Amino acid sequence: MLKLKIVSPEKIEFTGEVERVVVPGLQGQFEILNNHAPIISVLQKGTVVYDKEELPILGGFVEVQKNEVSLCIEKSE
Repeated sequence: MLKLKIVSPEKIEFTGEVERVVVPGLQGQFEILNNHAPIISVLQKGTVVYDKEELPILGGFVEVQKNEVSLCIEKSE
């Protein structure tokens, strides 16, 4: 399981354990699974998908380290 935390300027959007996260990177969507290599990446406009939830974003960044995924995002209305 991954520990996911999604933060926007307004509030903490989500915190909890998930099996997978799909994010809109600059080179296209990529999936983060358990034991993913450490990474920091810029996010573009698109949709963050975790478990069965979808969150539209305008951009942000993601950091993955030791099965902890942190997203700092700007929400799309």
